[in-house]
Amino acid sequence: MPHPTDADCVFCKIVAGTIPCFKLHDDDTTIAFMDINPANEGHALAVAKGHWPTVHDIPAEMIGDVAATAKRVAAAVQKTLAPDGINLLQANGPGAAQSVSHLHIHILPRWKDDGLLINWHPRPGDMAAIKAVYERILKNM
Repeated sequence: MPHPTDADCVFCKIVAGTIPCFKLHDDDTTIAFMDINPANEGHALAVAKGHWPTVHDIPAEMIGDVAATAKRVAAAVQKTLAPDGINLLQANGPGAAQSVSHLHIHILPRWKDDGLLINWHPRPGDMAAIKAVYERILKNM
């Protein structure tokens, strides 16, 4: 069964081969390539070959395939660059700063003090507030 596509989507164009990329991986359901607007050296993307804008749209088995590709690329990035860490980042919608409306996972090598502002510092939460939102979410599981 063919994957859905969007003629105006830059990632669909990369999948179709009409826009070139620095391709790291290509299989039946995913593709991985270097990000041409890298946040850090070695920044790559694992992308679903079908056009599903967010995690809410993609079939479960397809997001598993994208995650497996991200894992493979992350291992190669780790072996190649030996960063202090790697973020796997998947954003959904404008509030999460999703840059392209096509499901993808960023493979983002990190170095201590690299200045990227996507990390937060954990702090103890209000257990009653956590329990209240937990109970609300649980009703929708």
